[in-house]
Amino acid sequence: MLFAYHEAGYACMEALLGLGAPITGLFTHRDAPDEEIWWRSCAALARAHGIPVHTPEQLDDDALAEVRRCAPDVIYAAYYRSLIPPALLALAPLGAYNLHGSMLPKYRGRVPVNWMLVNGETEGGVTLHHMVTRADAGDIVAQRAIGIDDSDTALTLYRKLIPLWAALINEYHPLIVAGRAPRRAQDLSRGSYYGRRRPEDGRIDWRWPARRIFNLVRAVTHPYPGAFGLVEGRKLFIWEARVAAESGGGEPAGMILGSRSNGAVEVAAGDGRILIGRAQFEKQAEDTAANVLGELADRGGVRLE
Repeated sequence: MLFAYHEAGYACMEALLGLGAPITGLFTHRDAPDEEIWWRSCAALARAHGIPVHTPEQLDDDALAEVRRCAPDVIYAAYYRSLIPPALLALAPLGAYNLHGSMLPKYRGRVPVNWMLVNGETEGGVTLHHMVTRADAGDIVAQRAIGIDDSDTALTLYRKLIPLWAALINEYHPLIVAGRAPRRAQDLSRGSYYGRRRPEDGRIDWRWPARRIFNLVRAVTHPYPGAFGLVEGRKLFIWEARVAAESGGGEPAGMILGSRSNGAVEVAAGDGRILIGRAQFEKQAEDTAANVLGELADRGGVRLE
């Protein structure tokens, strides 16, 4: 039985199908109409292989009855957005396992890829672990780490993780079925927990150091809602940025310092300077920052708020 959504769920289902694992049913989510859909559909893959698809709003008694009817030996979850209740987890005699997008116990909870970039981490990874009542707190079966560099956005980092999730399934599903998979407890005191990010969390505080602003921009750029500030009362989305200087400057935070020949616009941070590459006023077209800001970029005295 599989509880899966998004590209991670698709990759895990592909791996299980490649192993010949009998998937008795898929629980997944309906795509939200206001979300930018860039991933492959778990539901479409399941239907192509004759696997029953279920999309309940919540895992209620009907869902529990359906899982009980299917009598799965193993339950997997990958990017499923609802916490699976203990009564349902207990229906799999060989265990219930989740594939999480961080090196647990770090970054338990929601959207770990985005949070890792917000916090400027240089290493990410994936974890296959037992599911328990508490989110992402169960014993670890296996992990795979990967480096994060300045060129990564949330999308590129997420795509780096996809083959790691599939590799964990390929290597450890046979061991789980055979009852020989490794298992070690998490030390939650050494980890961290993060909740859901909201669009309003993308507001830039220009008093932050340049590196912190850069990290927020790349953590929430396309296909996510975007980082933003205000220019003379208008909402400006920042889709691409890089650090021009990590210290010094002395200009007021948020001050627009002028445009560059490559179309970027330089802005003062609380410490250092940031180069905005691409930007967009709300409900207008995205373009280079110099084109979007126009004469504001070189007028002098204009500040981002």
